[in-house]
This record gives sequence, structure tokens and C-alpha cells, in this order.
Amino acid sequence: MIPTRKTVLSLGAGALAAGLLFFSAQAQEPTPVISDDGVISDDGVISDDAVNEIARGMYCPVCENVPLDVCPTQACHQWRETIRQLLSEGKTEAEIKAYFVERYGDVVLAEPPRQGFNWLVYVVPPVVILAGAIALFRMMRKWRVEVEQTGEPGVVPAPKDDYVRRLEEELERRS
Repeated sequence: MIPTRKTVLSLGAGALAAGLLFFSAQAQEPTPVISDDGVISDDGVISDDAVNEIARGMYCPVCENVPLDVCPTQACHQWRETIRQLLSEGKTEAEIKAYFVERYGDVVLAEPPRQGFNWLVYVVPPVVILAGAIALFRMMRKWRVEVEQTGEPGVVPAPKDDYVRRLEEELERRS
């Protein structure tokens, strides 16, 4: 009798499950314990706060404009685990961010680096706000000058049109 494909797959899955039950993986070196900066807890586990502190400065690779520390996608979970692993290796925040920038580009950073074309992000908004403030100041001065010329706010001086003058005279005589 020739075994069917289903039988072979079932036996293979059973052998794999049995192998996983009997063999366990052991860490080769003890996990470092760093208590001064609070990155690693007393039991050697990197705290979620330390991972999220770095992840807060990065964006999700899948979702647009979602910080890495709050994104529920599997990709973000894997990135947070990578951050946890790099922290356990003793990497600093700058080294971890450089690791991700090297692989995915500057788009993963919440704050773009201050170099090259990115300087416009830091220069343009203050310039636009300053230009808007200057324009608003000039318009307010112009409005004030118009009010001073007419004597009261909201009253526009009468045009020098002959028809309007005659109409106003006629209205005054009838009232």
C-alpha cells in the first residue's frame, strides 16, 4: 500500500510537533541587566516604556502618519521587537534610528534630519507665519487710517458723484 499525501503530511506535522516538545532552546549568554537608565528591568527584560520611547520618534512602515508606538499592525510589532533586540545588544537610540534609516530611508523618522532639502521643513513655516503677521499688521493700519479719515468706524465717505449728491439732497428735503 502506498501512503497518500495526506498521510505523509500528517506524519511530518506530528514529528515536527514532537521535536518541538522535546528540544528547547537555551540562551547562550545571560541577558544583560542595566538598572541605571531603566532600559532593562531587574529580570533582564527590556521594558515596553524604553521600546516605546524610541518607537514614538518613528512612523509605521505600512500606515501613513501613524507613530510606531501606537500602530497595531504586525509590521510595527516586528519593528518594536527589533528595537527591543537592539536595546538588549546595548545600542543607543541614535544607533537604532540609524539602523532603520539605513534600511527604509528617512521616511521612518518622525522628525526629518536637518540636512539638505529637509531644511525647508524647519525654515518655511516660520517665514510664512512672519509674512502673514506682517500682512495682517499692514491691513490693520490701513483700516485704522480709513476710520480716521471718515471719523467713525463703519462709515464709508460719500463718493464725489453728482448723481449721488442730488439724490441725498432730495432725500433730505423729503424727510
